[in-house]
Amino acid sequence: MLALSGDARIFMHTDPIDLRKGFEGLSCMTESLFPEKLLTGAYFVFLNKTRNRMKVLYWDVDGLAIWHKRLEKGTFSKKSSEKQMDRRQFFMLLEGIVPQKTACRFSLK
Repeated sequence: MLALSGDARIFMHTDPIDLRKGFEGLSCMTESLFPEKLLTGAYFVFLNKTRNRMKVLYWDVDGLAIWHKRLEKGTFSKKSSEKQMDRRQFFMLLEGIVPQKTACRFSLK
């Protein structure tokens, strides 16, 4: 499981991609879609066409890392069409939770 901090920036590529891509393919795609963000410690989420596989590309302390998840049953939610998501939305996507409404009860500011 990924350990994400509360202020982690998570970007999702909304179009399906070929998940046979490795470090070079995903990093080139990330640079073209999200310029100058690859080496900032952000997480980049990619889904395949059938939405049953996910790859997460991120910069670890000394290099790029890929985390891969394959679902045996079901698919990842289609409601997650946002380019940027917070930690809560990302974990709901991983768990298959489809929220009817996401709103904070109060502001932390």
